[in-house]
Amino acid sequence: MNPTNSTPSFARIARDGIWDNNVALSQALALCPLLAVTGTATNGLGMGLATTLVMTVSGLLIALLRGLLTSAIRIPIFVLVIATLVTLVDLGMNAWLHDLHRVLGLFIPLIVTNCAILGRAESFAARQPALPAAFDGLMMGLGFTLVLVGLGAAREVIGSGTLFAGAPLLLGEPMSFLETTLIADYGGFLLAVLPPGGFLILGFMLAGKRLLDRRLAAAAQRAGSAPAAASTG
Repeated sequence: MNPTNSTPSFARIARDGIWDNNVALSQALALCPLLAVTGTATNGLGMGLATTLVMTVSGLLIALLRGLLTSAIRIPIFVLVIATLVTLVDLGMNAWLHDLHRVLGLFIPLIVTNCAILGRAESFAARQPALPAAFDGLMMGLGFTLVLVGLGAAREVIGSGTLFAGAPLLLGEPMSFLETTLIADYGGFLLAVLPPGGFLILGFMLAGKRLLDRRLAAAAQRAGSAPAAASTG
């Protein structure tokens, strides 16, 4: 396959991945793991980092292989590359982060079915050079990780009054500094840590992004119209 699109700047790639084309908040993809594993910020961080690693390396490999692939075999090759990387991540987490691996469970192998990874492979990595493709995977993964951690943090704080609970156990002792009790002797709010609470908080996050995007667009429009009005005056 030959590249068909011009390569965007790294700043554009970063903005798309983290905000404008965010996997969860803009594309509404990967919502199943997003809602399933974000009972705590620690779980969200672990899942996000695993997904980011797969997206970055798969983007790099697919960009390197794109000249060898025909349209008839590209999708099976993409899936094979992603599945291989997910298997390696799954085995690595089971070996070195076993407690986190046990908590995330089936959702680590299910990274293979994440539409965002295959979608970026098809729409970007297969049409761009290796370095931009890897950077795109990194930024898309980081954007997804930020949503995972943000949603997990909100659910954890509201639900149990803690933040990054179990970080040293799940992520290793060096991450113990993350574990914080924000509200001592908090009775908890069960709804926040249950799936309905995840849906509600995600809805508020989606609404907040839409509102902020509208305000930024309106501010940019006013800023653009001001010089035009001055020049005509």
